[in-house]
Amino acid sequence: MYNNLNCLTRNIIKLTPCVVLLVLEIIDVSECMTQAEINNHLELGKQYLAKGQLADALSQYHLAVEGDPNNYLTYFKRGTVYLALGKAKNALSDLDRVLEIKPDFTAARISRGNIHLKQANYDLAQLDFYNVIKIDPYNAEANDLIQRIEPAKELKRNAEFYYGHNDYPSAIRFLTDAIELSPWNHDLYEFRSELHSLKGDEMSAISDLKTATKLQSDNTAGYLRLSQLLYKAGQATEALKAIRECLKLDPEHKDCFPFYKRVKKIEKFIVDAENAMEEKSYENCIDSGNKVLKNEKEVHSIVYEARRILCTCYTNHEQTEEAISVCTEALSHNEEPSIFCDRAEAYLQSELYDDAIRDYRSALELDPHYERAKEGLNKAENRQKQSEKRDYYKILDVKRTASKKEITKAYRKMAQKWHPDNYQNDEKMKKIAEKKFIDIAAAKEVLTNEEKRKQFDNGEDPLDPEAGRGGQPNFHHFQSFHGSPFQFKFHFN
Repeated sequence: MYNNLNCLTRNIIKLTPCVVLLVLEIIDVSECMTQAEINNHLELGKQYLAKGQLADALSQYHLAVEGDPNNYLTYFKRGTVYLALGKAKNALSDLDRVLEIKPDFTAARISRGNIHLKQANYDLAQLDFYNVIKIDPYNAEANDLIQRIEPAKELKRNAEFYYGHNDYPSAIRFLTDAIELSPWNHDLYEFRSELHSLKGDEMSAISDLKTATKLQSDNTAGYLRLSQLLYKAGQATEALKAIRECLKLDPEHKDCFPFYKRVKKIEKFIVDAENAMEEKSYENCIDSGNKVLKNEKEVHSIVYEARRILCTCYTNHEQTEEAISVCTEALSHNEEPSIFCDRAEAYLQSELYDDAIRDYRSALELDPHYERAKEGLNKAENRQKQSEKRDYYKILDVKRTASKKEITKAYRKMAQKWHPDNYQNDEKMKKIAEKKFIDIAAAKEVLTNEEKRKQFDNGEDPLDPEAGRGGQPNFHHFQSFHGSPFQFKFHFN
């Protein structure tokens, strides 16, 4: 990489080829790096740093340190980049090295003391600031920072006092102020996380534990607690990620491993159910959702997640009784607009229009701008009005989800049964058949036409003259089953 041939030649010119190879392996090539090359790395590091390219700057400073391992300024510059990257441990190591080489370098001592202060290592911080002030009594930065140490200690003591008296809000307030002075101490975040949990604020507890585990990467207890809180909050996938971090540190951890097995099983069932729901494979969704309920009965948020999914899948699968039951159970845990809408759909399937309208209105109370609830409420109110008139699905005895092929097949069966030609010798039945045949024809006309069927599903009868858009069904293709044309007059009273 470097032009070190002249430097090395002096050492190896008299050696045999085999020995030369051995020597090349053990000689520290960095010792032969020229000062110009070192300066070039430092300049590139400075340029990258100015551009905010911290990783590139760090690489250049690494090379500069290798080239001159006794230059305290190079360590100091690299330590500054480590700090900018949030790597306090590496920065401390470089600052320790700086002060070994040059103990009176006050800028490095202030930087190191500031790191100790942020890590809540108050005694070490005080020692560094004291040594600076001893050399430079009027150093403004050192005097300012040393004045923060006692207040930080006092804030932590106050937090512990209120924690001991079960006054968690006050303890959190003092601890938050302490964290502002010492934001790199994982113990403070874990303490505040515990306080949030005791106060019932699980999401804030989770947030603090996430920060704590970032500050202390080998924190198996922190990862376990984080995973437990995430699972309790119903976030099974995130809980699985957290517990895996614990197992990376200790694959046989006596607490993490059994919890991992539990979370992994439940998380798989939930993901399978969600994927099946997205793919509209509702039977598989129902199967996976029920597996969650079978294997997890204690954690309410996980049970809720399963019921929320089952509510949607039972409704879409038109298992209305099960849908209404599981949706009601889900709503007892958490009232969400989407769950009210799912239950409303199930009520509509059962023609319980008042209940459907009530649920859509409940969804709108929670979210006045929820379009699904607005459209659903309009549909439910129209269907309630429509229920007093003809129901084309009932006329053909098909489900609302029937395909066009199923509708046509049902139409043919009903038309054959109720064709007036079948009742030529019975005037009374003939009149009944004429009425039914008209309704059957109208049902076929609407349900096999995509636009008209959509109108009807939204609660509007496209053949109702009173709706202003109606007309009469097209009967030009109707023939008697004996080949003779059949004519009717149509009335929609």
